[in-house]
Amino acid sequence: MLAELFAAAASGCRDRSPLTQRLLDDAAADLRQGGVTARIMAGSERDREGQVPGLRFAGAVHRLVLEGRAPDLAKHYPSVGGRPHLPTLWEDALPALTEHADLLRHRVQATVVQTNEPGRSAPLYGGLVVAAQEAAKAANRHVPFCVRLLEVGASGGLNLRPHHVGYRLEDGVLGDPDSLLVLDPQWTGRPPADLSHRPRVVGRAGCDLYPVDVSTEDGRLHLSSFVWADQLDRWNRLRDALDLAATDPVRVERSAGPEWLAKQLARVERDVLTVVWHSVVWQYVSPADRAMGRAVLADAAAKATPTTPLALLVFEPRREIDYKFALMLKLWPAGISLCLGVGEGHGIPFTWDVTPWE
Repeated sequence: MLAELFAAAASGCRDRSPLTQRLLDDAAADLRQGGVTARIMAGSERDREGQVPGLRFAGAVHRLVLEGRAPDLAKHYPSVGGRPHLPTLWEDALPALTEHADLLRHRVQATVVQTNEPGRSAPLYGGLVVAAQEAAKAANRHVPFCVRLLEVGASGGLNLRPHHVGYRLEDGVLGDPDSLLVLDPQWTGRPPADLSHRPRVVGRAGCDLYPVDVSTEDGRLHLSSFVWADQLDRWNRLRDALDLAATDPVRVERSAGPEWLAKQLARVERDVLTVVWHSVVWQYVSPADRAMGRAVLADAAAKATPTTPLALLVFEPRREIDYKFALMLKLWPAGISLCLGVGEGHGIPFTWDVTPWE
């Protein structure tokens, strides 16, 4: 079963990360033969698909490379200046896997996948502009609401500063043009809003079951290890996002989503739009916590008023649109429920196409 999960993860990398695909395909074959990968994955034999054991393995191996513990393997990893040669990848990986098998097993067992992808800020920022302006229209205000952001599953909190990011379009830069992180959103179309109005964010908070402290070298390495090493655009985005985070710290609280959200939503701020958001989190949440989270949000939505509006803004996969990742917005008490568009899981590229959110 574990070998099949590795093979499935490898298939998911096809056309996106040849290096990770080859590593996981070879590791799956090694698992079937009872090789060193079986020793590394001991204790994970009953993992489920949602626990993504293959990606935990690939992340642990990548971290060895980033730490300088696997010099022969590093020559295949563009994240440290290498150049992949897939036919000899496994041959060069084996000595490092064997030497560091115990360390790798510990890391595979002790960690969860954290892909705090800063590219998702691009569609989320556009959705935030829409939410602030639609809430203002519903309340008959002439200016958009200020915003309080509450992120569930925030990881290292890299997407809690969308107003401090620049978004480069053909006709200029949205957000902060002087930011350390400037994204190319690769948008098709535009958000249905006046993009000249930059949202004013007056409060931010986030929670995660396994928060990552990006102010530490360990936290930075942890997030970096889960970026596929041959996707240098993502790698560079993460480097810039981590540098930005160092200048604008935001604490991510260790907590389950429903309990944390109930506490945050109990505090109501007048003339502020409270925005609950998350991105590529839903698939990792248990059915029980999903139900509890919906109940907490429904209770807060029932109490929302035109001067204390509430929004849910999420970027999550949707089966009914061929597993594309959709940006979805609900707004209370305005009663707005929209799918704003769809894109790739890393947020870039993205196509704006407004339809009802059923």
